[in-house]
Amino acid sequence: MTANDLPFAAWAKELQDRMELVLGNQLPTAQHIPARLHESMRYATLGGGKRVRPLLTFAAAELVNGQPDTVGIVAASLEMIHAYSLVHDDLPAMDNDVLRRGKPTCHIAFDEATALLAGDALQTQAFILLTRLPLSAAQSIMQVKLLAEASGSAGMAGGQAIDLASVGKPLTLPELEQMHIMKTGALIRAAVRMGAHCEPDAQSALDEHAHAQLDKYAQKIGLAFQVVDDILDVEADSTTLGKTAGKDAAADKPTYVSLMGLSDAKKMARELHAEAHDALVGFGDKARRLKELADYIVLRTY
Repeated sequence: MTANDLPFAAWAKELQDRMELVLGNQLPTAQHIPARLHESMRYATLGGGKRVRPLLTFAAAELVNGQPDTVGIVAASLEMIHAYSLVHDDLPAMDNDVLRRGKPTCHIAFDEATALLAGDALQTQAFILLTRLPLSAAQSIMQVKLLAEASGSAGMAGGQAIDLASVGKPLTLPELEQMHIMKTGALIRAAVRMGAHCEPDAQSALDEHAHAQLDKYAQKIGLAFQVVDDILDVEADSTTLGKTAGKDAAADKPTYVSLMGLSDAKKMARELHAEAHDALVGFGDKARRLKELADYIVLRTY
């Protein structure tokens, strides 16, 4: 049985296991100085997480016949950025959380200064990885550009800044959407776009229209991911989530549930799910995993 023949859960598990190996090989080890910093980087990145962004990268790369070794490096760079963002988000100066992926957050397991440096070093390591890609110079530069744009002030970091500034304040729905397009959606969008730029040759490359449709898909699932997160923050418990449940309400943060109500938030998730599927119609069977990931993102319970 090939990877393409596997049921979604088995395909996802196979890639999650692969990513654990790739990340383990690409992160500095605690045998190298400074040992405690390297240990904290590995603690924050390995041994947990849904690996949604790497899964999206591999799924998008199937459209261009991306080579697994190349896609693995790209996916690892994305996951390191994601891990760094979680380490920093959990710090007392940000969300002040103590539980992540079912274990103590990095600053609890180590200390605040080490966690701050671990996040900094993970961000740098992500870009080191992109210098190791067996792609053309132009393709490698494109990968760096996509990841940098998604991570910076116009993307994830900017979204977090808006989030922190919005605590206790009334936001309109468009303002909330803009915040999450940046905070959560930007890196999910980058995962899809970077996967679709892993083509091994010019013949495999997508045309402009195909990239636009794929980007539409990525935007819809990026927003859906956050809507479902807000729903789960209300409906699930900490053990199921692997992080503190109900923290958004406790912190008086604006969410889709607080603005729309639970029923309308669920309706929005379903609509985004349908729109994501519609964007993939032209790709046929090659988009199977992207469709399954849209299903997983919207229907997940943790």
